Amino acid sequence: MSNNSWFKIFVLILTLSWSGSALSSSEKPLRIAVASNFTPVLKKLLIEFHQQTNIATQIISGATGVLFLQIKHGAPFDIFIAADSTRPLQLEQQNLVLTNSRKTYARGQLALLSMNSAAQLNDLKKVPQRFAIANPNTAPYGKAAKQTLAHLNLWSRYQSKLIQGINVNQTFAQIRSQAVNSGLVANSQLVLNNLSGAIIPLSYHQPIAQQLVIIKSSKNINEAKRLSDYLLSAAVQKKIIRFGYAKFTDGVLNITKAGS
Repeated sequence: MSNNSWFKIFVLILTLSWSGSALSSSEKPLRIAVASNFTPVLKKLLIEFHQQTNIATQIISGATGVLFLQIKHGAPFDIFIAADSTRPLQLEQQNLVLTNSRKTYARGQLALLSMNSAAQLNDLKKVPQRFAIANPNTAPYGKAAKQTLAHLNLWSRYQSKLIQGINVNQTFAQIRSQAVNSGLVANSQLVLNNLSGAIIPLSYHQPIAQQLVIIKSSKNINEAKRLSDYLLSAAVQKKIIRFGYAKFTDGVLNITKAGS
């Protein structure tokens, strides 16, 4: 069997392994491919969305880079809620998404988390024996983590110490369980779990503009548009910010404290 055939089987298995569905009589629920960092927030928001629309949903969560590859290979998703702007733009350039559907729904914040003590930015200068980040090649928060360490001229010192998670959720779980004592995660994870950490300044890494796109081949275009409109509504945007994401103030990314 060719490598391509194996990949298609892998995509099908992942697609069928969905979680977090909203109950409904619909036989064709809205299939949502969502970045792992936004998955816990989306699950909370979908409760209200389902109450308002009665649209059934299926969540397929994973690293943005992995979901991007699945979509390229024909995975039957309706909407892609990514953790960056690069992959949605690439899908748009490849004519795989609905025209004008690419929108920024959240601005991610990176945070330093330590389970041993209250994290401070200066702690990054003390290279630990083990340090957790998401995979920089597939996870936007991992890419931002690498950029942060490079900005501080610490990347070469950290490389042999890194424990790389498949996505930022796995990285957070590694730190929370104290399998690794510290690492760089999404600020939203700290907020959702009532933890304290140190926000990484925007100047340390490229902005994490999280975008969504509606998949052109979707059979649920209208439902996908309704979810997009819901996430972009003023009321929901305020909720997203309260969950630990940043907001633009006069075109500048506003950084808030973890847990605020």
